[in-house]
Parts: sequence; structure tokens; C-alpha cells
Amino acid sequence: MLALLAQLRHKVAIGYVGGSDLVKQQEQLGSATIPVTTLFDFCFAENGLTAFRLGEVLTSQSFIGWLGEEKYKRLVKFMLRYIADLDLPVMRGTFVEFRNGMVNVSPVGRNASMQERGDFERYDGEHGVRKTFVEALKREFPDLGLTYSIGGKISFDVFPHGWDKTYCLRHVEAEAKQPDGVQYTTIHFFGDKTAPGGNDYEIFSDPRTIGHAVTGPEDTARQLKKLFDL
Repeated sequence: MLALLAQLRHKVAIGYVGGSDLVKQQEQLGSATIPVTTLFDFCFAENGLTAFRLGEVLTSQSFIGWLGEEKYKRLVKFMLRYIADLDLPVMRGTFVEFRNGMVNVSPVGRNASMQERGDFERYDGEHGVRKTFVEALKREFPDLGLTYSIGGKISFDVFPHGWDKTYCLRHVEAEAKQPDGVQYTTIHFFGDKTAPGGNDYEIFSDPRTIGHAVTGPEDTARQLKKLFDL
């Protein structure tokens, strides 16, 4: 996939956006000797709350600075109590992970193995663990202005309204205002969680993008080759 993206980069500017922090994205996309920020024109960690353009850091935002410490503590205490009362087949560790631009919540725990993650995804599909958790949070905190976005196999993200993946588009739009900047009039987005409630839905359906639903890396590669004649 990286070789294909390098080939694509000769034709267009490329970037990625994800909810994970930069350390995790480095593990997923980069290598021990190649920084992920050198492989893409734009790198958006935590939905763009942490952002890079051609390897240079762009202005970032803070979830806790926006919400405030007292409200944050109320939120996290409720999450931990809720998780403590769950009865799942397997529970591991790191259930609530604070990130710069959001909180990531995993009922099974982010320390779960790959096998356990797959098992939980199937269990969650049958029992709606994450969906029910999100509904409880919405009832408990209707006034905090938060969005809850289910994504991946084991977790969901919590962030302020408007801080979903569309947040990264403001960085792309700001590029036109830079000296010798570029105005991007066509932005293609590829994602696998594009249904309502998925963490790709907002940017997939945003009028500023052309959304492409994919099923995985192989399908993404297939669509890229066809669209850009690679």
C-alpha cells in the first residue's frame, strides 16, 4: 500500500486522517527508520487536532482545555463506573485513553490482543455494547456538547461537536492562504466506517469531499488504481 501511495503522490497531494495519536499512526503506517510525516503531504492525528504539513507541525487544539478539568473528571468517572459494571467475556486494561483532542473509550480495553479484539467486535455486533454505552453517555451529559463516534473494532471516541474528522479540512483549506499555497478544489476521502454513527461518516458525507466507501486496504488500493489510473 505504501508503494502505491508513493506512486499516487507523484500525481496528487495525499494525506490521512485518524482518531489515533501520532505515536500509534507511526506504528501503523511508518517504520523504525521512516517517520510517517515524510510519507504524506498532510498527516492528521486525532482527527486533525494534531496536524502536519510536509513534516511541519500545524496549530493544534486541546480537548481538556476546551471542556475544563471539572467537567472532564465528571465524564471520566462516569465512564469508569459504567465499565466496572459491565460483564464481558474478556476485559483487559486501558479502558479510557486521554488524547490531545479527544477521549478514546474501550469497554474491553486497549490492551486486548488481536484475537481478543476480533472476538469483542463480533460480540459487540451481537450485543451492541458500544452503542448502549454511547446512549448512556448522551443521557448523562446532554449539555456538554460532545460527539460520540464508534470506530475500529473495540472502542469509540468522544470529542466536542465539530471535532470529528471534518476538523482536518480546515487545515487543507488554510493551505490556500499560505505563501505559494495551493487551493484544493477536489478532495477525495476513502473510509470504511461511513455509515451514520461511524467515525468516517461526517467527512464522508461532507459537501467539501467526494466520499468513497471501502472495505479494507485491498479495496482501497483497487479503487485508487481505477480512479487515478495507477
